[in-house]
Amino acid sequence: MSAEHHLAPETGPALRVKALEALLREKGLADSRAIDLLVESYETKIGPKNGAKVVARAWVDPAYKARLLHDATAAIAGLGFSGVQGEDMVALENTPDVHNLVVCTLCSCYPWPTLGLPPVWYKSAPYRARAVSDPRGVLREFGLDLPENVEIRVWDTSAEVRYLVFPERPRGTEHMSENELADIVTRDSMIGVAQVQAPAKKVQAPAKKR
Repeated sequence: MSAEHHLAPETGPALRVKALEALLREKGLADSRAIDLLVESYETKIGPKNGAKVVARAWVDPAYKARLLHDATAAIAGLGFSGVQGEDMVALENTPDVHNLVVCTLCSCYPWPTLGLPPVWYKSAPYRARAVSDPRGVLREFGLDLPENVEIRVWDTSAEVRYLVFPERPRGTEHMSENELADIVTRDSMIGVAQVQAPAKKVQAPAKKR
């Protein structure tokens, strides 16, 4: 499901932020390009990379995985990722039989310390409604078509608790280091709208004959 499916008219805080940004730009106090780069970096790079490190550590360290599933807040904080919007965390493990999907039906509660800023589609009314009423259909629109025998569990984030999906480790990654594994973990896989994919194998060109 593309972001366009979930765009909705901006209201309230979003409009006030745009008005403030416009005023700062008009007075020469803010560079819109710099702001855009900062937001993009936090949304797609800095934030999600924290969560990816948590997942990768749990994949290679069974003891850490056990701590993550038992007390995600403490386990995540142990890697240095904690703070506002991440005080009470729960890790949801995906298995061959169960797939977890996270949504916030009331607003857009989101674990900022581990995933950065929430994507636009996560905050949209269509996603918030359909993730609950038709989760399998929503996943298909994101390109994830799960077998009918896989149970889909939908978790509603709140101000009291936020969730991190612990995705399955893909086959063919046994040789990869922790850092390499972190590089293939995506934000969407930690929300539950995607699965982690093993990197494509590089095909070596045949040696040139001398």
